[in-house]
Amino acid sequence: MGRQKPAILVEKRISKPLIHIEVEAERMSSVVRLTSNSIDGLKGLSSELRQLQTFLKSEVERVQSEIESALAGIKIRIETIAPWVRAVRAGANIESAQYRR
Repeated sequence: MGRQKPAILVEKRISKPLIHIEVEAERMSSVVRLTSNSIDGLKGLSSELRQLQTFLKSEVERVQSEIESALAGIKIRIETIAPWVRAVRAGANIESAQYRR
């Protein structure tokens, strides 16, 4: 076979780097798209986590308030019943002392 013309050789040499550049550009474009999607996903997740944190804080405060109210109610009942319990115990002590005699 004969030698190829110089113009064809130059064209082949130029076309190979151009194809390589196009492939690299496409690869970079894909990386940029994936990175952008990942960043957007992480921003969305971060926002959801902040909302969840706010909700959980408010729920903790609500439950603590309910527990405090319940404990206050129990304390009032104990204070109300305590004199009766003492009276019953005192009566039981008197009766047991009478049986011992």
